[in-house]
Amino acid sequence: MEKIRMSITDVQQLSEKILQNLERVIIGKRQVLELTLIGLLSQGHILIEDVPGVGKTMLARSLAKSLGCSFNRLQFTPDMLPSDITGVSIFNQVSRNFEYRPGPIMAQIVLADEINRATPKTQSALLEAMEERQVTVDGVTHPLPTPFLVMATQNPIEYEGTFPLPEAQLDRFLLRIRLGYPSLEDEIKILGEQQYQHPIQTLEPVLSQEELLQMQETVKSVFVSPAVKRYIVELSRATRENDDVYLGASPRGSLGLARASQVRAAMQGRDYVLPDDVKALAESILAHRIVINPAARLKNLTSSQIVNEIVSALPVPGGLMSKS
Repeated sequence: MEKIRMSITDVQQLSEKILQNLERVIIGKRQVLELTLIGLLSQGHILIEDVPGVGKTMLARSLAKSLGCSFNRLQFTPDMLPSDITGVSIFNQVSRNFEYRPGPIMAQIVLADEINRATPKTQSALLEAMEERQVTVDGVTHPLPTPFLVMATQNPIEYEGTFPLPEAQLDRFLLRIRLGYPSLEDEIKILGEQQYQHPIQTLEPVLSQEELLQMQETVKSVFVSPAVKRYIVELSRATRENDDVYLGASPRGSLGLARASQVRAAMQGRDYVLPDDVKALAESILAHRIVINPAARLKNLTSSQIVNEIVSALPVPGGLMSKS
């Protein structure tokens, strides 16, 4: 197959096509859609934290249909086993061999719905898949399809019967996003759009999977100046040195912030990253990775507030921003 050559302008135009397609289903949530696309093009995974009924599942299905990708939905429950995710080996009496029966993780876009309702043992079955893009069953490793994206959801209100995600698992998610309720006008528009049929039923792919993979490669060429790299690392380090934080953002968080900033720049048609790209993404990428200490909880501080305070206080770098 001939490799597709793509420029930053192509990435910008294709990104806009995907966003416009998604907006046919998810109305009035442009910023959330952009963050979702940034997660996909960064080859990261996305944690959606929101109340029921705001369109979390529909967002994942719309993205899969827009890209022509395979899609599986996993409903996590307390009695779920790791093999319910990864698949099992079954003995074939005719061939006298064990055969691998793939689990629902073998899809390009996987929705892990209410991930915090499964036990930690089952949640950990996702770790290898998310980080190494493979699963190991009975000592045999099976690669996952490409592109591969996990979109996990959890309800921030209802904690009864749930198992909070451990820090190691939270760190695997590049972004945490929230959809939120639609505005009055947008909710009225949604009623009208779905009066006869759901818009997702007529949604068509707007680019090929080869184009998507090339977009993921092209964004890596976006220039990040030494000053911006230092700014990214200083932001992460500031979370580790903050008095209200028990556990700060990891180096994986710095890497994720750098890559996501490259994607944001490319989506805006730039081949260089600005500090504004970093500032715009800092909360979504760093806040879920930090653990605040008990004293800060008593003051009703949240991790998002702490990250935003750090972003406001840290001086923005100047100097060289582009290669030329």
